[in-house]
Amino acid sequence: AIPSKPGLGLTLDRDALKVSVFMNVFNVHSNRSPVDGEVVQRWYNPGKFVNADLDKASTENERNALHIRMTDGGRDVTCVQVAGLIARRILCYVETGVRLARGQRYGFIRFGSRVDLYLPVDARVKVTIGDKVRATSTILAELP
Repeated sequence: AIPSKPGLGLTLDRDALKVSVFMNVFNVHSNRSPVDGEVVQRWYNPGKFVNADLDKASTENERNALHIRMTDGGRDVTCVQVAGLIARRILCYVETGVRLARGQRYGFIRFGSRVDLYLPVDARVKVTIGDKVRATSTILAELP
């Protein structure tokens, strides 16, 4: 993970660590909140459908983002659902103002896709490239 600013068509005015989780056509594509918090903003960007495994998918593909303000400490986390080559449908079940619990389902992406997670720069990432992760059981990062 390297410090970056999300390319979503909106500047968040903060640096972040980016952790991406790629889901192939055989994975479950249910998206869950990584933290307890309130949805500050939600936005959607139409785009292409290049392979979600490629870096450029984060800025070129269809995507939907949730900016979440954490309940503890008021820190910010952004989750971005990114459509892939086969995925042509992003579903998001929450709107601005909704409170999410860690692990709560907030959306779904059909077929090969990914989720980009933008964390505070002092987060300690616990996964490495190639790790297979599981919803609600794999810790992607720890926040101090």
